[in-house]
Amino acid sequence: MMFSCSALEVKEIAGSSTLAPLVFLHEGLGSVAMWSSRSMDWPLAVCHATGRAGLLYSRLGYGKSDTIPDVRGAHRLGPDYMHREAWDVLPALLKTHGIEQPVLLGHSDGATIALLHAARYTVTATIAMAPHLWVEDISLRSITAAKKAFETGDLRQKLSRYHADVDAAFWQWNDVWLSDAFRSFDIRQTCQDITTPVLAMQGVDDMYGSLRHIEELQTQGHVQREVLPDCGHSPHRDQPTQSLELVTHFLKHLP
Repeated sequence: MMFSCSALEVKEIAGSSTLAPLVFLHEGLGSVAMWSSRSMDWPLAVCHATGRAGLLYSRLGYGKSDTIPDVRGAHRLGPDYMHREAWDVLPALLKTHGIEQPVLLGHSDGATIALLHAARYTVTATIAMAPHLWVEDISLRSITAAKKAFETGDLRQKLSRYHADVDAAFWQWNDVWLSDAFRSFDIRQTCQDITTPVLAMQGVDDMYGSLRHIEELQTQGHVQREVLPDCGHSPHRDQPTQSLELVTHFLKHLP
C-alpha cells in the first residue's frame, strides 16, 4: 500500500545550502521526538556541528504521522516493509523537499532503511547505527520481551508520550518482526551494491543484535566500523557525545 508523504510528521533544521543535508531515519519504535533526550537535542547538535541542514520524519503510524487503520489485520506490514520504505516512501519524501544525494543517518530499522536506499539511489554517505542486516535470535528474544513489557508492563505508557496512536506504532513493528515470514529477511547481498561511504556504529552491549551486523556489512565503497563501549542499542542516547564526534569526524573528511 502506498501512502502520501503529506501524511507524515516532518521536522526541518536549518543549515548550509551547499552541503548535502542530513536525513534522520528512526528506529522501529521511534519518532521525530524520540531522537532527542533530556540532556541533548541530538539531531540539532549534529546539524550544528557539521553545518548541515537536517530533515526528520516519523514513518506512517509513528509519532504525529497519520495512523494505519487495522494494522494487525488488513494493513499488517509485510516482511518487505523496510524495502518499501527505502525504495518507495523515502524517495517520494526527498523529492517533495527537493533533496538530492542526502547524507542518510539511521538508527536500528532506520539504519537498515538507509542502507537499502543507498544500495539503489545516489546518496552522499550513510551513517548506520545498530543496523539489522538479517534476523538474529538475540533480536527476537528482545522483541518478544518488549511485547510482554507492552502488554503487562509500563512500556505502553512510556511510548504513548511519543506516538499519537501507540498501538499502531507498537504492533506494526512487533508483529512483523515476530512473524514466520520475516525470518528470511537478509540484506547482506543488497548492501554490496552500495558505492558511497558508510559509517557503521554499534554498542558493545546491544541487546537487539550482535556486532556481526557491522562486521559483515560489505559494500563497494569504504566502510568505517566503530564499536562503542558502555553502549546498548542506541548510540545517540547511550553515548551521545561520542556518537556526535564520530559523525562529525566522518562527514568532515568526505571529499
